[in-house]
Amino acid sequence: MGKLKTYREQLQEIVDKGINAAEEQQKKLAAKPFDYAEKLESGVREYSVKTLRSRYNGYSDSLFGQLRTLNSRFGNFAAELVAKLEKEAVEGADAVSEAAEQVSKAAQDASKPVAAKKPAARKPAAKKAAAEKSEATSA
Repeated sequence: MGKLKTYREQLQEIVDKGINAAEEQQKKLAAKPFDYAEKLESGVREYSVKTLRSRYNGYSDSLFGQLRTLNSRFGNFAAELVAKLEKEAVEGADAVSEAAEQVSKAAQDASKPVAAKKPAARKPAAKKAAAEKSEATSA
């Protein structure tokens, strides 16, 4: 029976050591949130609510100021882009207008000779034959 008693004691010691190790780990894990809370609490105590509000408002003003600056830059970029596009559109319209004027002038020039020219008068066949005879006799 002595051996059983020593086995029981050894088993209890092993279980007791396991319990002690688990308890220690549990305490370490449980302490972490409290440690963080204590750090947070001490950090919050360093700042008053007014200080926190002024810092928040400062960050907020800075952020929205940067957004307004960015918006202004985008506006300037868009204005430059629109100006370039308008300039190209005007140049393109001028080129089209100039080409249309040239086509119109060419069409007018092409229609004038056709309307102004009269068909050449043809000599009747008899007059032609008489003219040929007179040329033949004088030669």
